[in-house]
Amino acid sequence: MHGQRTFVFLGTGTSVGVPMIGCDCPVCLSENPKNHRYRSSALIQTPAGNILIDSGPELRLQLVRERIRYVHAVLYTHYHVDHLYGLDDLRLVAKYLNGPVPLYCTEEVEHVIRRVFSYAFVDEDAPIGFVPKLFFNRITDQPFDVLDQHVAPIPLIHSSFHVFGFRFGDLAYCTDVSEIPESSWPLLDGVRILIIDALRFKSHPAHMGLNDALEVIERVNPERAYLTHMSHEFDYEVLPSKLPGGVFMGYDGLRFQF
Repeated sequence: MHGQRTFVFLGTGTSVGVPMIGCDCPVCLSENPKNHRYRSSALIQTPAGNILIDSGPELRLQLVRERIRYVHAVLYTHYHVDHLYGLDDLRLVAKYLNGPVPLYCTEEVEHVIRRVFSYAFVDEDAPIGFVPKLFFNRITDQPFDVLDQHVAPIPLIHSSFHVFGFRFGDLAYCTDVSEIPESSWPLLDGVRILIIDALRFKSHPAHMGLNDALEVIERVNPERAYLTHMSHEFDYEVLPSKLPGGVFMGYDGLRFQF
């Protein structure tokens, strides 16, 4: 089952966010809200509930900004700080759900969560709202179902780290990627909407640069593509007019149906 779904960019920024601490560049000083980027994460609204992709450090601010009260499941691409360290804000999510929040992640990510947020697992009888109440669903590179949605993990290379992109029907979300393994390209066949990492103009050891991302977009050939995980090098006042047709800068709060 699919039904009408809405994709929401909660954050489109890199690990340090935009504006960046101590920077006086035109983008960091910009008053255009589309140049203000929280750490990258996304939400998919479905008829059965809301699926959060990653819980970055600004999770509370993101959910309040978008007036999202309920998160019914969380998918994790990987365990880096900018994608994980807002997890404590799931305390109130569990309270609204009146039960643990289902997390879908690899064994590696679960291990990091249990270590970093160890206080959440010390007292199983702690009242809901005191600590994050979590329920783990272990995932591998095999497809799985969440809230009536069929999800296909896309193995990606992020420097020396292995991360997942996720495909929902004809939409693929691929953040934090420096290289797409040859075996993962078939998983992008037929993608109509592609969200892809583009950190800066030049290539980066752990992320795609703009030209790298455009090469991926050209090969996948989606109807639309959105750039995410962007640094302060990209100015929303300048870059969009220079992108090929059908390629757009994402921005925090952008939403569309698919």
